[in-house]
Order: sequence, then structure tokens, then C-alpha cells
Amino acid sequence: MNKALEGVRILDFSHLLQGPFATQLLGDMGADVIKIERAGVGDMFRGMTFFAKWVGGSESPNFLAWNRNKRSIALNLKSRKVHAIIMEMARSADVVVQNFRPGVLAKLGYGYEDFKAVNPRIIYCSGSGYGEEGPYVERPGQDMLIQGLAGLIANTGRGDQAPVPAGAGLADQIGAMNMVYGILSALYYREKTGKGQKIEVNLLAGLLAHLNQEYVAVLNLGEDFVRPNSGIGHPGMQAPFGIYETKDGGYVSIAMSPFKTLCEVLGAPQLAVYDDLKTLFDKRDEVFDKVNAETKKFATQDLLARLLKADIWCAEVKDIRRAAEDPQVTHMGMITSYDHPRGGKVRVVAPAVKMSETPATIERPAPLVGQHGREILAEFGLSREEIAALEASGDMTVDAA
Repeated sequence: MNKALEGVRILDFSHLLQGPFATQLLGDMGADVIKIERAGVGDMFRGMTFFAKWVGGSESPNFLAWNRNKRSIALNLKSRKVHAIIMEMARSADVVVQNFRPGVLAKLGYGYEDFKAVNPRIIYCSGSGYGEEGPYVERPGQDMLIQGLAGLIANTGRGDQAPVPAGAGLADQIGAMNMVYGILSALYYREKTGKGQKIEVNLLAGLLAHLNQEYVAVLNLGEDFVRPNSGIGHPGMQAPFGIYETKDGGYVSIAMSPFKTLCEVLGAPQLAVYDDLKTLFDKRDEVFDKVNAETKKFATQDLLARLLKADIWCAEVKDIRRAAEDPQVTHMGMITSYDHPRGGKVRVVAPAVKMSETPATIERPAPLVGQHGREILAEFGLSREEIAALEASGDMTVDAA
């Protein structure tokens, strides 16, 4: 085996971010991911973008980000002929992944019990916003909404301003990781027992789990987090934990550090009067402002060099473009590219997990809608005539560039 998940076949009904990121991670490790999209339009993310711009003039950066290492087939899931074909595909599949609203796929005959009936070993991973039952089951499970409900947004930003959501889809991405975690665990269990199972992952539960230390603190210490006006990096932390300005317009993050040492590095020994845990918390806005006044006397790189020499935990705050050029990011080879038939050379973030014997690789660019439909159906024994008939009826569409 050259790949850790070589031989694992996944029928991927997922769309947008949560499910596609999960199946991309599995595809990076060698799983054969067959992305089952809607005939014609495909994944909803194909029609969404940032900056109102398109890669290569037509391709969504959102879709390109989460759909490499997959083959696409675009089908009309309401067709009974298509249903029969997918159930035949399921006989040799290992995993089904979907993140439609609860009940949507089941109504079309693609629920766990439907797949289990043709393949008892199947692992069926279902992602949703709030789980498959309960008072919020009909609500849209969008990332920013989940961040707000779980408490993350209320913990972020300055106290004298509105709370701020994270600048990335954290709930979705955590949900994707939980899907992978569940799927790999189920594959291991099946290897030992021969039994498949259903996995349920939802965004709210996933984000709650990742906020566990905040929940443990509030529910056991009798205190609520209050965002300081200074914007200390975490509302439960004392100064100097936060982001500080520099003379040349940059920013430096300062995390844990002996406060007296920081005062010495900044040439401000008078600030050491605050060096007490309770004082640094109770007066954290005041301390922040005084420390910020000192950091603004230094150029960014000079300040970083001084702080690092004193073993103070710190880092420069960079935007995406500068982070992509960071020497450590470059050393790790974390920015790579793939060639897309319409998007051209697409720069992407490389797989983050490094494995000595079965390294993750990018073998395929994100597919066009239904690009691999003919080859996939041929692999499952359909004749050219049968495939052509599906296309002629509109039950399958193929965009092969």
C-alpha cells in the first residue's frame, strides 16, 4: 500500500464545507472519493466565492479549496434508475458521507437503513447543524450562526464593541475533523468486528466540545467571561495576553511570559508594579494600554528579536498573503498548487499531516461537475449505451472540459 486509505471507497453526497473538507482529508490519504453532485449545477459551493471574483474567471475558490482528490459524478437523485445505480455502487462502498438537512436524503431513499440493506458493512456518516432531532432540527446550520449559539462569538472582540465572529469557518472545519475522526474509528471497529454503523456529527456539538475549557471554567468557577475593552486575546486571561502595536504599523501577539521580564525587555521597569496575577487580571485594560504604549516604540522585527531572545512567547501577526510567505510555512512546504482545467495553476494549502510510510498527496484537482461520471459508471459495469441513455434523459450530466 502506497496510501494509508488505499482501497477505501467513499460515496460522498456532501456539499458546501463540512462534508467536503472531511472527504478531501480522506482523499488526501488515498481513499477513492466519488463525489455525487446534483445533475447540472453540482455542489452549492460552485456558485459561491469571495471578493466577487472567480479563479480563472469561472471557478469558485471555496469549491477548489475543499474538493481535490475526488472524482465527480452528477446525477438526478430523484430518478429511480439513478437510485438503483447508486445502491449497486453501495455494495462495494465502505463509507457514505452526507451533510444535507436531517431527513432530506432519507426521503429520497438514501438514508442509513437504505444503504445498510444492500451492504451491512457500510459506514454512514451524517453531518448536520444541530443533530437529527430536537427543537433546532429545522433551522439552517450555518457556521457563523453556530459560533454565536455556542458562545465563541461572545468571547471574541473588544468589550466596548460588538462581539466578532472568527474570520474562518471554524464550526464547519471542526465538524469536518469530527467526521474524519468518526469515520476512521468506525473503519477500525469494522476491521475488528465486520460491523458497519451510523455516525452522527453536528456543528453545534463539535464547537461545544472545542470550547470545553471555557465551559468548565464558567460552569465550575461561578464566573462569566467578560470581554475587556482592550481586546485581551482571551476574555479569561490576564494582561499581557493579547495583540500589541508596533512603531511601523505592525502587530505582535504576546502570550505567556514573566511580566517582569517583559517590562525589562520593553525598558519599562516601572510597569513591574502590576506584577501580580490578580492585579494583571483586575487591571488588564490599564496594563494593556501601558504595555501597548511601550511596544509602539519598537519596530516589529526589533521587538520580536528582543522578545524571543528573552524567551517571551510571541509572534508577528500576519495577513494571509504574508503568512503564505513565512519562512516556517515555506520550510514545511505548506503552500503548493495543482493544475485545474479551467482555473489554471491553483495555489492551495498542502496536507497538514505528514506520514513517513504513506504520505498524503494531491493526485487530482477539484473536479468539474460530473467530470468522471462516465468512467465511474463503466467501473460499475454499465455499458456505453446505458451511460449514454442516462445522459440523454438528463439523469446524469457530464462536464469534461
